[in-house]
Amino acid sequence: MSAGADRGSAPRRVRVFHYCSWAERLEDAQVFLQRLPQLDLSKRVADTNDLGMVRMARLDCDWHGENARAFAALTHPDLVFLPAQVFGALGVIEVVQAAQKKPADEVWWMIFMGQQPQGLANAWPKLGPMLKRHGIRLLYYAFDEASRTMPCFNDLAPWLDVLIHDESPLAEAGASRLKPGCRLEHRSWVANLVPFAVPFNEAPEPGVLFLGSKLGLTAHRQRQIDFLQTRFKDRFHAIHDHSLSVADRASVNRWSVSVCPEGRKFATPAMAATHTDRPFWSGCLGLVPVSEDSQLGGRLESLHRARHLIRYPHGDLKALGEACERALEVPVEVRRQIYTHYNQHETVGQVVTPHLAASA
Repeated sequence: MSAGADRGSAPRRVRVFHYCSWAERLEDAQVFLQRLPQLDLSKRVADTNDLGMVRMARLDCDWHGENARAFAALTHPDLVFLPAQVFGALGVIEVVQAAQKKPADEVWWMIFMGQQPQGLANAWPKLGPMLKRHGIRLLYYAFDEASRTMPCFNDLAPWLDVLIHDESPLAEAGASRLKPGCRLEHRSWVANLVPFAVPFNEAPEPGVLFLGSKLGLTAHRQRQIDFLQTRFKDRFHAIHDHSLSVADRASVNRWSVSVCPEGRKFATPAMAATHTDRPFWSGCLGLVPVSEDSQLGGRLESLHRARHLIRYPHGDLKALGEACERALEVPVEVRRQIYTHYNQHETVGQVVTPHLAASA
């Protein structure tokens, strides 16, 4: 029984307003998602004749759309989530205007991610007090070095109610501006999927899928691909030029194993314990994630110890091959445990909702 039910009180009513870089005016999240596939991206692309640039824009737009989908599907036993809203830079004033008529029994949250607050960079000294005055709370899920690299962080920090951050420690100047009571969690970005949206595949093909990113074919990545191709032959499949498109995600659970290479470079101490999100959504799809530890990365060690992924040392091709062999031998009941764990604990909604419930 939930805490709310124990107290005999009605679940609290929560409405989420998610800032999306590809949105404009304030609108219902479901309406935004319905029109997203046909969204004209030409005004956001510097050179529409550059097909690679257009493709990157489409991939980025769709990825951010999945964040909106995840925030629109939040659930928690102590909360009733009203239809989520999406807005871009042009819609922020509409959120503030709507808040002037906010029902007293509703709690409103603005949610930002990555370096999105910089899209309102010059507004925070005035916008922050305005949001507080109208009872709008702020959650910021920063999955890079925001306190060090996002210029507006120090202006934003005093108004945050929740900060989920990927760097450790936070820059001292920004951390000192956080208000007392701001909820903090050190956690990397996870899967932007609605939990259990993709059914578990009981009998996938025994294949290894290499999931690359926009880093493309680096020399290190090419060595891995060549090695795996030689070792696993027709059981090996590679995506190396960019991240998989959102529309194609569900289809990759036809295979049983995913190799998630180095992702970020881990070049700075503050990001030493982070990682790419690919192991997380691979696990949500029912694949066994195989992830290199990189030169500094330590974020996934607890998942490795719990047998929710298999790790191998950075640059060690022999260990990579052995890790893939072990992953291919994982029995169906263990794969199902991996699938269940990632969907229950490693999606953006599952990370965010406890904070909303504790702060609502």
